[in-house]
Amino acid sequence: MTTGPNKIFDDFARLMTDAAGAAKGAQREVEAMFQAQAERFMSSMDLVQREEFDAMRELAENAANENESLREQITALEERIAALESKK
Repeated sequence: MTTGPNKIFDDFARLMTDAAGAAKGAQREVEAMFQAQAERFMSSMDLVQREEFDAMRELAENAANENESLREQITALEERIAALESKK
């Protein structure tokens, strides 16, 4: 059995170890509660999922490219019409 100052130090060390374990458990609990609350908040905001955003961006880019191609075709046709009209 430990007596005297060593017993006090042993008890103090055990108390600190228990306090550290309790603090770590409380930290994990607070983190879990915060994460759950953040997930509830995010789900209530009606945000777009990343995959949906990327798909829509790709569609918009494809539409812009197609518009540019059609613009070039229209310009070429207008030039042909103007050339034909100037020959009349």
